[in-house]
Amino acid sequence: MQKIFEQYHIELSPKEIEKFEKFLTIFMETNAQINLSAIRERDAIIEKHFVDSLMLSALYDVEGKVADLGTGGWFPGIPLAIVNPEVEFTLIDSVAKKLKCVDSFIDELGLLNVETVIGRAEDIWQDADHRESYDLVVSRATAYFPTLLEYVLPLLKVGWVFAAYKLTDKEELTSTKKALKRLGWKIMKVKNYELAGQDRNIVFIEKIAPTHKKYPRKVWIPLKDPIV
Repeated sequence: MQKIFEQYHIELSPKEIEKFEKFLTIFMETNAQINLSAIRERDAIIEKHFVDSLMLSALYDVEGKVADLGTGGWFPGIPLAIVNPEVEFTLIDSVAKKLKCVDSFIDELGLLNVETVIGRAEDIWQDADHRESYDLVVSRATAYFPTLLEYVLPLLKVGWVFAAYKLTDKEELTSTKKALKRLGWKIMKVKNYELAGQDRNIVFIEKIAPTHKKYPRKVWIPLKDPIV
């Protein structure tokens, strides 16, 4: 495992490696029973899930209060929480079955800086504990970028950052121009990297204006009618 991390210039302490080894074991056992990921081979999980999740810490200072929107089976939230124990993480997903697995991972790994919340992105913002209360929002969700921007926007404080893990796709990035302008975002930087022969990037977007109360729109509308 350590050799794979070092291949991507990610340096971890022996205790962190030990925790990732434990995480790998329990994840593979769970994934054999409940389909959290189609990736099942040991080294592929390390590279395509663990390493990819940790690329953010190599590119950006993770701090404050962080939300992982659409966490799915746990990524990137849990790997980031392992290497940033002083940071508060909230892992959000609408699928209770997946979050039940995530809760078991958190307990078995003894992570005291992580909590989970069940809910749809269109609804979470109505809770005062979540609306405009995060310093960083991360997502490896596969939603279309303009849709994803509308989902994330209400969670983030003004002046803080959304880090979107994406496949390199210039056309999709260009499609965000209208949504960025209307929703009060600006792209800060795009960091490119290669993972397992695949071109990927993390797009860093700053929230520059408060969110209008009409966003996000009602359930399914951002998906069916994105701002483009």
